[in-house]
Amino acid sequence: MSVRMLPVPDGLDGMRVDAGLAKLLGLSRTVVAELAATGGVLIDGRPAGKSDRLAAGGLLEVTLPEPDAPVEVVAEPVEGMRVLYDDDDIVVVDKPVGVAVHPSPGWAGPTVVGGLAAAGLRISTSGAAERQGVVHRLDAGTTGVMVVAKSEHAYTVLKRAFKERTVDKGYHALVQGHPDPTRGTIDAPIDRHPRHDYKFAVVAGGRPSITHYEVIEAFRAASLVDIKLETGRTHQIRVHFAALRHPCVGDLTYGADPVLARKLSLTRQWLHARTLGFAHPADGRWVEFTSEYPADLAAALEVLRAES
Repeated sequence: MSVRMLPVPDGLDGMRVDAGLAKLLGLSRTVVAELAATGGVLIDGRPAGKSDRLAAGGLLEVTLPEPDAPVEVVAEPVEGMRVLYDDDDIVVVDKPVGVAVHPSPGWAGPTVVGGLAAAGLRISTSGAAERQGVVHRLDAGTTGVMVVAKSEHAYTVLKRAFKERTVDKGYHALVQGHPDPTRGTIDAPIDRHPRHDYKFAVVAGGRPSITHYEVIEAFRAASLVDIKLETGRTHQIRVHFAALRHPCVGDLTYGADPVLARKLSLTRQWLHARTLGFAHPADGRWVEFTSEYPADLAAALEVLRAES
């Protein structure tokens, strides 16, 4: 354990403890929340909760745990992962379900990074050891297209492109019911769920989050929606449509109907990263890649079409 004492800088005045300390110390909000819950965060000598507000000039006292050992990247073939494109700067893959992008504590399953290593593909050494070359992520339960940087130059250019929102990220989602209007924008801030740390929610004061959508096919019980993300928050699509009371079909974490999920033989959310477009980091030409629906999502659509 180590203890750090430092004043709250003016730029963090009014921020939540978890958000402010995550920014100040480079920790995740989950880690800060755990520290606060165990009394590891004091402000002016008094224990602070994760949702308390910081005041400029206050004295922070944070008890930090010893850092975890780096998570090892295991070179292991990933069944069903296809390489859609590969050159000296980037590799674009079609990620199957049940695969994390990179290793993390508590995850024992396959990873995109490990699959690329097993295939003998060299990727950028930029970034933390376990997620070198990773410039964006998909949930383990979300399938579809993603890019990994192979060169250091590509890593820098693509990280900036995602940050500046110049990447075109297109998703398809099957959501319950029929969104009204059938085309629109969801502009609602997202943050950690106030009661469940494993979930996210629309929360006042959360991070700005913008989702554009358009219904492209309507069924009796659900709608197939084309989605463009302006921001890229964790679980953004799942949270935004759950907030509209149109959760992704099969997404039991965010309130989907388990009866409908069983009827469609879905064991995860119907959400697919359909297209990805960006300026190629080598020469700036626009490139775009498309991922076809995997078998479980395609089969669910056929059941709905048959009954509609």
